[in-house]
Amino acid sequence: MTFTRETRTYRRGLTIGVDIGGTKVAGGVVTPSGRVLARLRTETPDRSKSPKVVEDTIVRVVEELRRDHRVSAIGVGAAGFVDERRASVLFAPHLSWRDEPLRDSLRARLGLPVVVENDANAAAWAEVRAGAGRHVRDVVVVNLGTGIGGGVVIDGVLRRGRHGLAGEFGHMTLVPNGHRCECGNRGCWEQYASGNALTREARELAVADSPVATRLLDAVGGDPRLITGPLVTRLAREGDRACVELLEDAGAWLGVGLANLAAAFDPDLFIIGGGVCEAGDLLLEPARQYFRRNLTGRGYRPEAAIVRASLGNEAGLIGAADLAREALPRRLAFRRKRSSRRRPLR
Repeated sequence: MTFTRETRTYRRGLTIGVDIGGTKVAGGVVTPSGRVLARLRTETPDRSKSPKVVEDTIVRVVEELRRDHRVSAIGVGAAGFVDERRASVLFAPHLSWRDEPLRDSLRARLGLPVVVENDANAAAWAEVRAGAGRHVRDVVVVNLGTGIGGGVVIDGVLRRGRHGLAGEFGHMTLVPNGHRCECGNRGCWEQYASGNALTREARELAVADSPVATRLLDAVGGDPRLITGPLVTRLAREGDRACVELLEDAGAWLGVGLANLAAAFDPDLFIIGGGVCEAGDLLLEPARQYFRRNLTGRGYRPEAAIVRASLGNEAGLIGAADLAREALPRRLAFRRKRSSRRRPLR
């Protein structure tokens, strides 16, 4: 584990957010303003191990964080399907959770209120509360990582769907009979605009031995299997035309998908997060162009802005912590709000 701590005096309203991914468990003590006072990160135990091993890791992270801070609740952002009660992880593709009653198990072990939320929903909520979407009421957040996930906030409320499964944007069908997706369908959006899609296209270009892929192959010693999305981004920033075009293609597909989401939700703002966004405007400018080109009623309607997320890798734990705070009983929530008015948040 790696642990960093800032010395702070106790304030009411502190909660812990935990972000669980396929490779890590990250936790933080978070203030009502979204400031992270202490952080702790450890690797996720091997996915072949039992769900209890992952649960034990979460408990260890929380216990270490709460040692020096009085916290009132725990929020957990999990990469998977979370039920409508925000209690159980129905399915986590990168972990061994199937109908796992995570909320009740953690609550019994930690003695604090616990909320479980999909990690993309948690990150979306964080961007609206403390990031690029502050003071905006209608926002769609799209996270571009290995796949594509996201969250929808309408009229200031996180919309989770009847069964808690909203926001799985990556599995909208964009290309009928297109690339096969891990979900079992074909032509899903994440097969064209995600980190995996960018890597696949770059490797195919290299395998074809195209002369435009010379720098890509040189960078990996001639082995296309070593090509990654971050490498494509780095070479594009250095001016390699083939890598610039690969990002333009991914951006174009991103823009088409955003136009579909605009038709469904009509938000004020799209926030784009995730690792693929390290490419910045190399990705987002093509996305904006294709968004305008494919927007229903273009030229006769307001156009949502498309911006990059601002909270980075901590968005998931910040959002999970805030959602846990929001779920506290009304008496505690009122006390927190009254306390926050007495002094400025730091």
